Amino acid sequence: MLYPLFFVAVYLSHFTLLRLPYFWDEAGYYIPAAWDFFRTGTLIPQTTITNAHPPLPSILLAAWWHLSGYVVSGTRTLVCMVTAAALLGLYKLAKSLTSTAAAATTVFLTAIYPVWFAQSTLAHADIFAAAFTLWGLAFYFDQPAPEQSSAQNQNLAAIMFSLSALSKETAIVTPIALALWQSILWFRNKEARRTHRNWALALLAPILPLVAWYAYHRHRTGFIFGNPEFLRYNATANLDVHRITLCMWHRLLHLATHMNMFVPVACAIAVLFMPVTPTSPPAIRKPALRSIAVILLANWIAFSVLGGALLTRYLLPMYPFVIILCVTTWQRHLRQWWALAALSAAAFLAGIWINPPYAFAPEDNLTYRDMVVLHQQAIHLIEHRYPQATVLSAWPATAEMARPELGYTRTPIKTTPIENFAIDQIQKAAADPGIYDTALIFSTKWAPPENQVDLGRNNQSTDAKYFDFHRDLSPSEVAALLHGEVIWQSHRKGEWAAVLRFPRSVEASLIE
Repeated sequence: MLYPLFFVAVYLSHFTLLRLPYFWDEAGYYIPAAWDFFRTGTLIPQTTITNAHPPLPSILLAAWWHLSGYVVSGTRTLVCMVTAAALLGLYKLAKSLTSTAAAATTVFLTAIYPVWFAQSTLAHADIFAAAFTLWGLAFYFDQPAPEQSSAQNQNLAAIMFSLSALSKETAIVTPIALALWQSILWFRNKEARRTHRNWALALLAPILPLVAWYAYHRHRTGFIFGNPEFLRYNATANLDVHRITLCMWHRLLHLATHMNMFVPVACAIAVLFMPVTPTSPPAIRKPALRSIAVILLANWIAFSVLGGALLTRYLLPMYPFVIILCVTTWQRHLRQWWALAALSAAAFLAGIWINPPYAFAPEDNLTYRDMVVLHQQAIHLIEHRYPQATVLSAWPATAEMARPELGYTRTPIKTTPIENFAIDQIQKAAADPGIYDTALIFSTKWAPPENQVDLGRNNQSTDAKYFDFHRDLSPSEVAALLHGEVIWQSHRKGEWAAVLRFPRSVEASLIE
């Protein structure tokens, strides 16, 4: 009975976002991969570079498109359904750990946490993996009565974690970490060795379908983990001690402070100095707390090593655990704990629209909407005023112009790609002006303006070395270097985009 309520709440709260064209990694991989499966039935993407991501999101999207038709609003409606299912799994999980009031509060705060809120309609694999992970954990933490067997929960957890791993390969971190923890408990607790052994086997079971997928991928492409460049960027190039240490610091900030998460965390730390109230509900069971610690620790370390970009959505199933720990701490130490919940809710709601004083990925709050709208406006202008143009731009705008199915243009627009709008790339483009006559440039990240507080300004050198940080040139600077004219530009809350035109004649040359 709760699922329809959760779905309606998610759908209505995201109603103005449901028709936005596809954004960033949606446009770069997930939608093209699902589009290929929808049209041809192949699990290996044909119109985008295969990176060996498991195919379950593509299968679910393509199946849904057969019902809804291939429309952006249909895709986002499906993601709302998946988000509602994830929140329902979280409610079951939280209710098995604590009181009904704490569970309801945890679900509400999770739903409006800016990172979760922004991802709730984006067709990234992470929201699919988060939904199955939370359901797997709900069955893991659901303690049956002493006279009942835990076999059913073990089987259901194995299924859910398998579906999670087939949604996003890195989701395997959570069940493997819990399997190792159950193995440690097997050595410690001689009286319940059979239960711990069975749980360990159930939690290791998701490895099998993931291995089967990689075997199939290698059979079809010759690569196990995707193309070599993808593997280098997301794994082998990251094995540097200094980089890993730096990533661990960033990931700790992501879990405890990012997008106003510091508000509930700081409140929880503060109330720890207060005595437990006489009428407080019981604490989370110590075995469950240890399992939560294992899950958070494993994901914190794993995602400090894996992934070339430190995207916060990789930690999507972890934020609910941070929130539930905060809520239960408030409940036990403060009778008016609801006031801290209200304060945290206000902070999260503010974070959906108000940007923090440091650089972050636009998909961490509704900044991504500003970026999409600006790209829509720029591409609409190019399509109607210069339909035969060859446009100099960077990803993802090059994909947005080249692929009408992404929702930005009705017909493909020819593009000349560069990596970004840093000085070296613009100088490279200036060396061959004859291959483009128009340019679409835009902010590739959000960062505080020069005249405002920027908490990450001192880290720019290490961010440039390890995380591809760069400064995008302004439209006027690009126009000066490329000898063009800015014919349109617009800003939205720190995001910007501009269209440049180059009215020049280029001598044709014959190539023998």
